[in-house]
Parts: sequence; structure tokens; C-alpha cells
Amino acid sequence: MAEKTTCRFLGITPRTIQNWRSKGLRDRRKGCSRPTSKRALSQEEWDALYEVATSKRFADSTPEQIVATLAQEGTYIASTSSMYRILRKRGALAHRSESRKPQAVRESTQLEVTGPNQFWTWDITWLKTPVRGIFLYAYTIIDLFDRSIIGWCIETHESDELSMLLFARVTRDLKVIPVIVHADNGHPMRGMTLAVFLDSLMISRSYSRPRCSNDNAHIESWHKTLKYSVGYPKMFENLEAARVWYADFVHWYNTAPIPYEGLGKAHWMTCSLPLESRTSVLASRVYSLSFSESMTSYRKYSLVHTYEEIRSLLRKEVPD
Repeated sequence: MAEKTTCRFLGITPRTIQNWRSKGLRDRRKGCSRPTSKRALSQEEWDALYEVATSKRFADSTPEQIVATLAQEGTYIASTSSMYRILRKRGALAHRSESRKPQAVRESTQLEVTGPNQFWTWDITWLKTPVRGIFLYAYTIIDLFDRSIIGWCIETHESDELSMLLFARVTRDLKVIPVIVHADNGHPMRGMTLAVFLDSLMISRSYSRPRCSNDNAHIESWHKTLKYSVGYPKMFENLEAARVWYADFVHWYNTAPIPYEGLGKAHWMTCSLPLESRTSVLASRVYSLSFSESMTSYRKYSLVHTYEEIRSLLRKEVPD
């Protein structure tokens, strides 16, 4: 019978038969049973290897260190890969370090702020001095509702005690307690003194995710506004000069009668104009933006009126 006819009958190719003739009929498929190597360790040798790897002497050593240590003593039991293989097979490759296990990236939690003093965010920025390597530290708290600065201080060092004193002063002067306070993961933010104080006031603490600098974007935006302004000095001569300049800038920032865009929503900063003037200005601003009933989120960024007041204002100013 011809070879082609045999291949057609068996459903194989001639190349398969050629491989059988040259390499034999050994099954080389992945996962198939294979003959035991003459150099393979016996069961007793595997048990001895496991006992050495899990002994008290090598409790804090890796397989590479174990093999190297035994080799210096003139003893060789098995290779590093064999040691990893027996530890993996018997479930002994557990995470033994004191560091936290690697975690998947957590999704950010989205919160809706509908009024003032609901969500505060804060951070510390460094201010240069004439001495290289010595800085002043500006603590700043922002109300996320209107981006206004509600509290600040400038100190010569960072600490959770100073952070606690700042929050104590702000909550006392404003006579309000926020629902959530968000910060980065620095020691002054996570210090026990500040944490105990916020917990005593039933304030929920929120922190940025590891290596996610944009989780505290609003306070970082304030730092850029601060340091990229035209009048920002390159350095501050002393603590008093820094506090005076910072106070003037915060006052301008909180009271400047200029509109700006925040997160895609029109926003007006607090204005010193009379209420009637602010009402007419806001009405014209809202109408120019083609304000509609579907833009209910606008009230989250308005310092002057609620959404219902804006609707009634539009009915008076804008004809049907």
C-alpha cells in the first residue's frame, strides 16, 4: 500500500510518518506522561530538601541564599529551581515579609458636593527661603463646594500637631464641622494627633490612593495658582513676611470678582458687590450660558443663589 494512501486512511500527513521514522514514537505533547529521569530526586531526597528549606535556620532566607550557604559549607542537595519547585508544590511559597502584599489599583470614589462645609480638602506646600534647603510650610484648607480658602497657616516645620491646631481653629472660628476631610498620605495628614481630633468630631477621613497625585487635584490647582501668579516672590525673607504676603493673596483669591472655569462648570468667586448687582450679573452670566433645567449641577458651584432661586430669577429676566 502506498504511503499517501496510508496517510489518507489514517488522517495524518506524510511529514508525521517521517518524524516517527527519524525521532521515534515518543509522545512529545505538552502534559503527556514522561519517563522519570535518572537524575531525578527520590522521595526521600525531596523530603530532606523540604526540611532544610523550612528549617529554623533558613526561615528568613530565599532559595538562592539557602543554596549559596550550603555550597559554602560544601553541601549540595538540589538546585535553586528544584527548591522553588518543592516549596511551590507543598504551598510554602507564602508572602512572609512585613510589607503589605501588592494590591490591585482601586477605583476612585466619586462624591457629590451640594453645599458648603460638606467636603474639605487640604495639603501642605513648601515655600522657599534665602537659605538653600530650608523651607517654610504653608498649610491650606479648601472648601470643595466653592474652592474658597477657609483656613491656612505658615509654619517652620510639618507635623500632625500643627495640622490639628489648624483644624481646631477653623472649626471653632467658622462654627461648622465638615462631613469629610480629604488629604494626601503624608505624615502630617495621617498623624495620630490629627486623626484622633477628626474622629472626636465625627469627621470622616479620606486619603488619596497610592501614587495617584490627581486624587487631590483641587488643592494642587490652588498651589499652581499661588506659585504661578505674577506677584509671587521667588523666596520669603522670614516667617512674618511669608504670612503677610500669603494673607493678602488668600484675601484676593477669596474676594476677586472674576469668573473662571472649574471642572467644566461656570463658577463665580465671592464678590464684594451689593446683592442687587450680583443678582443681575449672575442672571446675565447664567443666560449667556443657555442655562437649562437639565443643568442641575450648576448649583453646586454657585456662591450666590440656589438652583430654585436661579430659575425664578430667569423667569423674571428672560422672556418666554
